Amino acid sequence: MFRSLRRVLCTAAAALLIPLGVGGGLAAPTAAHAADVTAAAAGAGYWHTSGRQILDAAGNPVRIAGINWFGFETGNHVAHGLWSRDYKSMIDQMKSLGYNTIRLPYSDDILKAGTTADSINFNGMNTDLQGLTPLQIMDKIVAYAGHDGLKVILDRHRPDSGGQSALWYTSAVPESTWIADLKALATRYQGQDTVIGIDLHNEPHDPACWGCGDQSTDWRLAAERAGNAVLSANPDLLIFVEGIQTFNGVSGWWGGNLMGAGQYPVRLDVANRLVYSAHDYATSVAQQTWFSDPSFPANMPGIWDKYWGYLFKQNIAPVWVGEFGTTLQSTVDQKWLSALVSYLRPTSTYGADSFQWTFWSWNPDSGDTGGILRDDWQTVDTVKDGYLASIKAPGFPAGGGDNGGGGDDGGSGSTPACTAAYTVTNDWGSGFNAQVTVTNTGTTAIKSWKVTWTWSGSQKITNMWNATYTQTGSTVTAANADHNGSVPAGGSTSFGFGGAPGGGSAPSVSCTAS
Repeated sequence: MFRSLRRVLCTAAAALLIPLGVGGGLAAPTAAHAADVTAAAAGAGYWHTSGRQILDAAGNPVRIAGINWFGFETGNHVAHGLWSRDYKSMIDQMKSLGYNTIRLPYSDDILKAGTTADSINFNGMNTDLQGLTPLQIMDKIVAYAGHDGLKVILDRHRPDSGGQSALWYTSAVPESTWIADLKALATRYQGQDTVIGIDLHNEPHDPACWGCGDQSTDWRLAAERAGNAVLSANPDLLIFVEGIQTFNGVSGWWGGNLMGAGQYPVRLDVANRLVYSAHDYATSVAQQTWFSDPSFPANMPGIWDKYWGYLFKQNIAPVWVGEFGTTLQSTVDQKWLSALVSYLRPTSTYGADSFQWTFWSWNPDSGDTGGILRDDWQTVDTVKDGYLASIKAPGFPAGGGDNGGGGDDGGSGSTPACTAAYTVTNDWGSGFNAQVTVTNTGTTAIKSWKVTWTWSGSQKITNMWNATYTQTGSTVTAANADHNGSVPAGGSTSFGFGGAPGGGSAPSVSCTAS
């Protein structure tokens, strides 16, 4: 609740086609998490629920440990940051940091004919997005996420790009449009198990009620109507239902109050598809009474139990904290995040028998929380990311279905071929960051690649992500990581690195593939 500052920087920042700032080198991924992502086997196929757990198609428990990447819900009609980076490099970086799921907010505007995507840099990046509609760009992001072994949850964030709405409909976007668009997306991604579910509406709040019986304001009844419509189009999807603001006179965060779900559960026509979702925030978003309680932060588990945690603890249904975040500037916020991470249950202790989550946000341009990335859209806020380390979880096998990405494109008799493009993304004199994009120029998929260059100066690699390297003198050879060696014909992938000192021009690069 009280989200007046929420995302105020989104549209303003998105108008820029250059990074918002410069800084030090991009932090290297946590090796343990990167290994987990590539080694995990659980998560294949569509998912279903059993009690408080989510299970994959084979019955293995899975844990959503992900990130929100917003933008499709704004006036840009596309995920933010594409003015600064290639979308594939960002998805690769998400994976390398140990996030296994992307929550992708959108508004119904992206389903309107004639809607265009704005603020995308096509200069040496995002070239395969040029000329595409917002939905076609979403297809590309879903496909590449599946190629990387990430799952996607679509989040109907707003009826239109103008702003959030208390109810699931407005005078301009009636319930019939909401449901028709949900069904259209469920149909569009049918057979692509990268998309494992849909969050029906973001942050219902007053006058939304739960269990009151009023068809115009009872969010629980609306969620049943929409959820069943989605399942009629694709019965394999999970249905994510957020809370409201106020139940029986007790208020909380917008979308964060699920107190009524125990008494008035959401009833779906297909069993084992329901996941409840809560949002929870710190003081950088708004003050709440519990932050000033003398017992804080020891009081917080009881608060979370009351609003949504009981659903998990009583084995009623899985609970997904779809949004939580903070600028992490105040001591209160730091204590809050530490307490919440502990409450969500460490993966090393509980495995997938834990709360599900997606952190807000990947984007740095969230006005009241900031993001995992800093304003240059490259550098990782390692302190904020570090708070989440204990609740990160293994990734999943590459997704299947049409456009799911990642498979061998077939063919025979063609020689594997690739090219590489080297771009300096930051240079602050004493050091620099660079990105190298590898493109498969052959007619069949390649399984591995190597890129080589020789600097004219004394530059040295200081760290590298999404590739491994050797350096002998001024010559560097970078080879693919386990997760990005396979590149389909016409496709591309990227890696990045930090080096020192700065001041060097981009060298000539060569690429070999097999």
